[in-house]
Amino acid sequence: MSQNIYDNQAFFEGYAQLPRSVQGLAGAPEWPALQAMLPPLAGKRVLDLGCGYGWFCRSAREQGAREVVGIDLSSKMLARAAELTRDPAIHYRRGDLAALTLDDERYDLIYSSLALHYLAEVGPLFGQLFDALTPGGSLVFSVENPIFTCPRQQGWLHDESGQRSWPINSYQAEGPRLSNWLAEGVLKYHRTLGTYLNSLIAAGFRLGHVADWGPSAAQIAANPALAEEAERPMLLLVAASKP
Repeated sequence: MSQNIYDNQAFFEGYAQLPRSVQGLAGAPEWPALQAMLPPLAGKRVLDLGCGYGWFCRSAREQGAREVVGIDLSSKMLARAAELTRDPAIHYRRGDLAALTLDDERYDLIYSSLALHYLAEVGPLFGQLFDALTPGGSLVFSVENPIFTCPRQQGWLHDESGQRSWPINSYQAEGPRLSNWLAEGVLKYHRTLGTYLNSLIAAGFRLGHVADWGPSAAQIAANPALAEEAERPMLLLVAASKP
């Protein structure tokens, strides 16, 4: 079973203070880039993996999706999503993405934001998602970028002149990484870019767009704290489709 860190009270309380928790999609600086990778949603059936507070579920309905299913491991997240949602066409359920079974369910779009790096393996999940998509259906997801996840001790290095660099040692050493982000001992998994993309190809997907996301100049001007995200990619965005 995956680590259920979002039901850790300290983690949940810290996460609730983040801009993406308070402002929803508008508080996620990568959202405009992700949104541009989405297909038209009018009349579509959508699955959101790691739905959290349900921000994307509600957005998909606003964009015309006929039905949305959100799955998350955290009961605290799902309870908050239910509080924020008043739409009978949105359904939330608890599930572990590491042991997900979709059976005969079919979707036109499967979406996931910052959830898949909590899984020890992605190949089996990608195979299930491929089977669950309708022909021509889309998979769009974001994860922490392999350049960001590779060091065993995440953090900037500074030389004597003050120049900062992000270490990329251990890039080829896939596997668990522990970080102290919002709570002690948050477990995530590092895998290379090649593993992500080749796992998609092996499952049958056709790659559509891959982005090492970084903020725009306008975003940095509005929020100078984003400047460091232009020095090394923190997020990887991927769009793929079922032929």
